[in-house]
Amino acid sequence: MNLRDLKYLVAVADLNHFSLAAERCCVSQPTLSTQLKKLEDELGVALFERNNRSVRTTEAGGRIIAVARRVLAEVEAMEEIAAGTRDPYAGTFRLGGFPTLASYVFPAAVPAIVQALPKLKLLLIEEKTDALVEQLRAGRCDAALLALPVNDPALVSMRLFDDPFLLAVSPEHPLAARERVDLRDLADLRLLLLDEGHCLRDQALNLCYRHGGHEEVDFRATSLETLRMMVRAGTGITLMPWTAAREDHTGIRYLPFAEPQPRRLIGLVWRKTTARGPLIGKLIELLREISRAWAAPG
Repeated sequence: MNLRDLKYLVAVADLNHFSLAAERCCVSQPTLSTQLKKLEDELGVALFERNNRSVRTTEAGGRIIAVARRVLAEVEAMEEIAAGTRDPYAGTFRLGGFPTLASYVFPAAVPAIVQALPKLKLLLIEEKTDALVEQLRAGRCDAALLALPVNDPALVSMRLFDDPFLLAVSPEHPLAARERVDLRDLADLRLLLLDEGHCLRDQALNLCYRHGGHEEVDFRATSLETLRMMVRAGTGITLMPWTAAREDHTGIRYLPFAEPQPRRLIGLVWRKTTARGPLIGKLIELLREISRAWAAPG
């Protein structure tokens, strides 16, 4: 048994597929299958139920895989400590972001980070908030850009910038001639929203319910770009964060809200036990500087 075998084991458990696991591990499927069969023989238990269609983890396999994850996480922590001691701004760093932010922030942030930290290998993870929090806790993500607050005792956060919400309407909408709108204008309006699992959906719903607005229940989008196309087509209105609206005004009127402006608070979140403290501090400094370029006017 060695660390390579444990990585094979976890890859199959993650993907429920031997071929995909072999691709992730950069080996052939026969090599991966042979090593896992040897591991099963060594342990004396079946780790997976195999058939032509799927792979399932056995009860014993599930418990062993959980231990394997902890072992790999501890080994990675050892490597982080060693790498951080040699050069805190080098090595691999996995940075996460949720879809309604990452698509608009990463293209500006990543080149600046790479330029400032040339020895750092930056790996990007785009997932919904719940998945990113789970990956942070499990050590599969080093830090993530998330909407605050994140209430998890294993994680800490630092606020980076505010991202105000705008009301997105078509040029023909009755509100389009306004320079600003008030939260009270949401009363009795029906807003197009994202599908379940997006934190932006929860934030928008909260605003709607507090100010008398409603969700357009016949439609739910999987992305902000879909919402944008629906607004352009005149089929509805929506709330759009400033980071997503600042560069694209074609066929849409983005109306700011009067004070107090609704907004989401964006921060960097990481594990309390991380060994990458100096690097995270540098990233916070860089991200705050970068965010000034897309700060909302006023």
